[in-house]
Amino acid sequence: MAPAGKRIVFTGGSGKAGRHVIPELIKKGHSVLNLDLTDFPDPNAGVFTLRTDLTDSGQVFNALTTHFNFAGYEGPEVPSPPDAVIHFAAYARNMLVPDNECYAGNVRSTYNVIEAACKLGVKKIIIASSETTYEVCFGQGDLDYTEFPLLEDADVNPMDTYAISKLCGERVARGFARRFKTDIYALRIGNVIEPHEYERDFPKYVKSPEVRKRNAWAYIDARDLGQICDLCVQKDGLGFQVFNATNDTITTTIPTKQFLQQYAPNTPITKEMDEWEAPLSNRKIRKVLGFKEEHNWRKYYNPDR
Repeated sequence: MAPAGKRIVFTGGSGKAGRHVIPELIKKGHSVLNLDLTDFPDPNAGVFTLRTDLTDSGQVFNALTTHFNFAGYEGPEVPSPPDAVIHFAAYARNMLVPDNECYAGNVRSTYNVIEAACKLGVKKIIIASSETTYEVCFGQGDLDYTEFPLLEDADVNPMDTYAISKLCGERVARGFARRFKTDIYALRIGNVIEPHEYERDFPKYVKSPEVRKRNAWAYIDARDLGQICDLCVQKDGLGFQVFNATNDTITTTIPTKQFLQQYAPNTPITKEMDEWEAPLSNRKIRKVLGFKEEHNWRKYYNPDR
């Protein structure tokens, strides 16, 4: 028997990832309220958006104790906290706003969401961290990764504002999970690919693989990210965890070890890797959460044609 759907508050659902993740959660039977500053882009998706400034703690506490839509007024129950909170809202990269605002906005909103959810008794919180924490994506100059495969237990030390804000979010999550004895899972999300981007972008990625170094030659299909979020919602009892959220395989036509020896010769390969394993490896979500990708890039772009 399939597990019963959960009531999920999702922040940032109108963004690039969220607009695909929320429909996947709904397909799994969950009810979702979107907290964002702009409406959900698909008016036919049945997603209610509550316009919420997450840097305002009072708004966050209120938004986590509201009806999911107007139908809530028809029943006998007053609003109550959700079963789970998924926090994706953020400045999505550097250079959208000045660095100090990127840091302040991302850290404050993440803190507010985690604090409110924990103090309201929510026992499952999922936050969006980032591939950028592995130092190279927004690092200054042509940097090398510390080792391959990139795994969650690495000692990461990024130098850019966006990645540092994400690490701060992980640290807040770790502390609150310990204090409130709740599950908080941080997803280090890879380069998010929407369905229409395969035909547009992958010819360049495959033919000029050097352009993908900053993404560690990995990606996450936005719909598979929805599956990962659902698996996180369903998996209880792990406390604080960090998961790389990427698809299975490297975005090249050369097997992983051979490719890395050619294009990243200064980075040691410290563990055995599968023939086509993505350097930013998802082996933990496959083992712990049971993730099975549905959207491998080769389904949508044939590099041999």
